[in-house]
Amino acid sequence: MSIYLPLAEMSLSLPLLLALGFAVGVISGMFGIGGGFIMTPLLIFLGVPPGIAVGTGASQVTATSISSAIGHWQRGNVDAPMGVYLIAGGLIGSALGVQLQALLKSLGQLEIFIALCYVVMLGTIGSLMLIEGLNAVFKRRSTGTAPMRRKGHHNALHKLPFKQRFRASKLYVSVLPLLAIGILVGWLTAIMGVGGGFLLVPALVYLMRVPTRVTLGTSAFQIIFITIATTLLQSVSNHSVDVLLALPLMLGGVIGAQIGVQLGARLAAEQLRIVLALLVLAVAVRMAAFMVIEPESHFAIETIAAVAD
Repeated sequence: MSIYLPLAEMSLSLPLLLALGFAVGVISGMFGIGGGFIMTPLLIFLGVPPGIAVGTGASQVTATSISSAIGHWQRGNVDAPMGVYLIAGGLIGSALGVQLQALLKSLGQLEIFIALCYVVMLGTIGSLMLIEGLNAVFKRRSTGTAPMRRKGHHNALHKLPFKQRFRASKLYVSVLPLLAIGILVGWLTAIMGVGGGFLLVPALVYLMRVPTRVTLGTSAFQIIFITIATTLLQSVSNHSVDVLLALPLMLGGVIGAQIGVQLGARLAAEQLRIVLALLVLAVAVRMAAFMVIEPESHFAIETIAAVAD
């Protein structure tokens, strides 16, 4: 059973879209991410135009993030005050990103820019996360205990002004890096159609030293508001949200996210980071291959009906 997608101007299998939404929803729930860094490339690989894939991917991320955030909230894994600062920065970043996307689309450079962002960002972050996660696993096996954060250990970001206490994260840190991280994540959400969790999770864990499980819940909470704003901006500015494409993806994602939260609770923190790193790297490699593999057809022919006088 297929449905016609008016903005994408193509037909796709409804069961396939439901399955994609469900799979990405499971991943979203497990890792506290929106899952857009997987959904958007998959839609592009299926033939959906990149602009439509980015805009619609953001709307699907909203639904899965709401479902995921509810599960994490019930487990006490959300630092709401920290999320507010991330959201404030994200709204600024998403507005800037939507404007940049419109400019790139007018120049005909949107597709290559999106692909390059995926390869560079996902490749770098995935590699760093994988190295750290493997080191943590090896340390656990050699010492019998998981690596712990040293009490009182801080980096340069913790010395910045405008500090605030975040009780759920057990931190007393400046809000400035939180705003900066939010701006970057919001920008990526608009440009790449992602929730930005693949960047937000490692940034909070490694830079801000937020506990992993609180990071996952806070990330899902923040993504809700950023993707809602991005979806609205994409709809108004770029007309790139295909509702018929988004609905089955959202339905499958909401169901899958609840299952993902339950699965994530059974894994150790370093195991979660390793699996997420492998997923990020897999998408980066696939997108890189998509850029260099020669297409079957070098030209697209569009027929325009003649208008009778």
